[in-house]
Amino acid sequence: MQLTFLGTSAGKPTKERNVSALALKFDQDNKWYLFDCGEATQHQLIRSSLRIGKLDTVFITHLHGDHYYGLPGLLSTKMLDKALKPLTIYGPKGIRKFIECALDISFEHLKYELKIIEYKAKETFVFDKFTLKVLPLVHSIESFAFYIKENDISNKLNENKLRAIGLEPSLLYGELKKGKSIIFHGKQLDPKAFMLEPVLGRSLIIAGDNSKPDILGEYLNDLDLLVHECTYTQEVYDKLPLKVLHTTAKELGEVGHKRHVKNLIATHINPRYNKKSHLGIEMVYNEIKQSYKGRLFIANDFDTFILGKDKVLQRI
Repeated sequence: MQLTFLGTSAGKPTKERNVSALALKFDQDNKWYLFDCGEATQHQLIRSSLRIGKLDTVFITHLHGDHYYGLPGLLSTKMLDKALKPLTIYGPKGIRKFIECALDISFEHLKYELKIIEYKAKETFVFDKFTLKVLPLVHSIESFAFYIKENDISNKLNENKLRAIGLEPSLLYGELKKGKSIIFHGKQLDPKAFMLEPVLGRSLIIAGDNSKPDILGEYLNDLDLLVHECTYTQEVYDKLPLKVLHTTAKELGEVGHKRHVKNLIATHINPRYNKKSHLGIEMVYNEIKQSYKGRLFIANDFDTFILGKDKVLQRI
């Protein structure tokens, strides 16, 4: 499972970071999925190894501009590149009106099928390699997280055991995989006796803007990977004259530790944390690490991560 960050800034783009966008690709898959599409996401794609023609679905967490203003340009470029494969967009109520208005005013004719689905909290959607559940968050407008559970692999045959009794790979293997008994050398073979233990699918949450990470509750328990905003350190947040509904590094670390999250990626970083400021990004990392002891990364634009079958996250 591969994640590529195309934008990691909060609110506005900077010289170091563009606004929110994250690509997700599953093992042995010829398509990829986009989570949020901030302004200039299509520019970021040009600088990555991702191809717009293989984009299958877009998921929008909420309707703040830094999470979806890049959609009109992306949709137009897809057409201009003659990438005419159908595209589906999932978003909260209002996403349809925004897209249809932008396309209508610009007289844009996409020449490919565009499907827009306005989801509701707690809805579940089934895809070929995973299921996705929409979870509500706490923000200044409706904002959501996506709980993604990869399908378990439960039809792997124990080929060594079959070969040990003289049954080499053949059409009979396919019958066993389907759960059907077979006759071999006059004996009936029960498929259950020749199946490997199921390989449990990986689980992750990709969250939109949110001021209370613990609202995700039981979905966080022993989660393989949490991708969550971390807009401020606690000291900076406490001094803000006007409080905004975002998560601090201190809160994120405490919740990640409490819920035994295995891997954590912090993103949506406030622009004040940059290479030229006395507020370096290491301040965010160190504050999370005060309580969280799992594998932690602060995402940068174009960072690519692999979440292995062993549930270990690595930056590549």
